[in-house]
Amino acid sequence: MTRYIAAAAVLLATAALAGPDEVALPDGYQERFVNYLDVDRLDRNRVRKMYVSPEAHAAAQAGAPLPDGTVLIMEDHDAQIGADGAPMFGADGRLIALEPVVNIFVMETNAAWSTANETWDYAWYLPDGSPRPDASFDGCFSCHASRAERDYTFTYWTFLRDRAE
Repeated sequence: MTRYIAAAAVLLATAALAGPDEVALPDGYQERFVNYLDVDRLDRNRVRKMYVSPEAHAAAQAGAPLPDGTVLIMEDHDAQIGADGAPMFGADGRLIALEPVVNIFVMETNAAWSTANETWDYAWYLPDGSPRPDASFDGCFSCHASRAERDYTFTYWTFLRDRAE
């Protein structure tokens, strides 16, 4: 009997733990999700397109924790490089993003999960939508931990704050 109780406790504890295999890449996110921001990364010659799940976007409030089930996506695109080796800029003064997606990073919050960043977990996908097999998430957890007071997010928390002002 004790063995069954111990096994059940392990199963219940394991169910509460998240992992990158729990964070799915949502189908059709580019069409369905809200593209709330594009970020030029001159240091990396990249354009990062930031998306939020529409349900979370409708319910999110500035200064409050994001709703359970919020999914944030950061999609990397290489910037167009000129013949001189320098990044090219469009008429709007922004980097010109090339069409192919280079990387897709997903973060999701789920009240049933327990992670180093409370209920947030992370995943890294290749352009074809498959999980990156050699991905490490230590950097995700440590970097986002620096934003604990902003619900472990960088750009969306700021976006909500700025939109509310």
